[in-house]
Amino acid sequence: MLTLGLNAFHGDASACILKDGRLVAAAEEERFSRIKHSGGFPAEAISYCLKSVGARIGDLDIVAINTDPSARRKDRLLYTLKHRPSVGNVLERLRHRRERLDLHGHFESQLEPLSRGTSIQRIEHHRSHMASSYYFSPFARAAVLSIDGFGDFCSAAWGVGEGLNLSLQAEVLFPHSLGIFYQALTQYLGFLDYGDEYKVMGLGPYGSASFMTEMEQLIKPGANGKFLLGLKYFRHHREKISFQWEDGAPAFEPLYSPELESTLGPSRAVGTELTRRHKDIACSVQRQFESVFFHILRNLYETSGVENLCLSGGCAMNSVANGKVYEHSSFRRVYVQPGAGDAGGALGAALCAELTLNGGLRRQPMQHAGWGPEFDESYIGQLLEKREAEFSSCAISVSF
Repeated sequence: MLTLGLNAFHGDASACILKDGRLVAAAEEERFSRIKHSGGFPAEAISYCLKSVGARIGDLDIVAINTDPSARRKDRLLYTLKHRPSVGNVLERLRHRRERLDLHGHFESQLEPLSRGTSIQRIEHHRSHMASSYYFSPFARAAVLSIDGFGDFCSAAWGVGEGLNLSLQAEVLFPHSLGIFYQALTQYLGFLDYGDEYKVMGLGPYGSASFMTEMEQLIKPGANGKFLLGLKYFRHHREKISFQWEDGAPAFEPLYSPELESTLGPSRAVGTELTRRHKDIACSVQRQFESVFFHILRNLYETSGVENLCLSGGCAMNSVANGKVYEHSSFRRVYVQPGAGDAGGALGAALCAELTLNGGLRRQPMQHAGWGPEFDESYIGQLLEKREAEFSSCAISVSF
């Protein structure tokens, strides 16, 4: 049984392959394209995974992708009827939906046609995230949280995993998103590349949290562990936000509205000086992120009563917040999926598909994240020689 898992048509495109329920290989497209956060269809990553098991496209039994365009269809329709987003916004979303549905076309045009016997499984985005952390964790029972920008009209979902069962307790739907809050403020601070949030995390300790009154207007905790955006400060819910991966590199238009600049002052232009104000805003952004994050965790602990926690989704890559889980929550053991962002969703999609179709799954706690291409000393030496580089090799012995 060969199952191919995919994260495609978004940033961090990736693929993985399970052979008889066991993870054999996984890689992000950026490892081959050499473009950071490479998006689109992960043709090279797929080819690598197949090569790892000596298989071809026609040998695949299942192809699973970490998105289900039919998920929350009623919620999408009700939101559209109530808020009447721009025509451009609706058309953009329909375009992305059509692209994600046409897996056969992408395989045929970029690799080779799928076999008629291959089952296509579309797994809801946050369920894929939750599965990627829980099923690869060492816990037989755990509280599970997925939180990111958006996926399948949802920005956060949490529940409990026990044995092979993964149940959903609650979710936060579009347009409210902790990930969008952080991404928009990252853009506001002049860091425009996809995935630049780590720069805000790094900048924050140089400032003080002197903008907390303003931050509380942008996002605040709500009932039952949920949260609410101050929507007037953001654009994503009422305008078309262009998202593309020209030459493989993901790019977003600004997510914040003019009201944000009216509240915080003018945004920082790329490459200009980082002032004390910018550092204080970064510190305040991180502090408010943590306030909402731990609000969710406290509720999740109270409703689950489990001391084990599994984290996934792009927001689970906020290592500053993760380092405070024991201090600010009652969870005593934490597992963060190494591929916490969308790339790791390929793993969860593959696992969920196997569980759905086969009714069983062999869990395998992930002991490492080295599932991609390997390069030995001989190969590296040949590359250096081609570059006419001067180099030497040495052996390092480490003992504990």
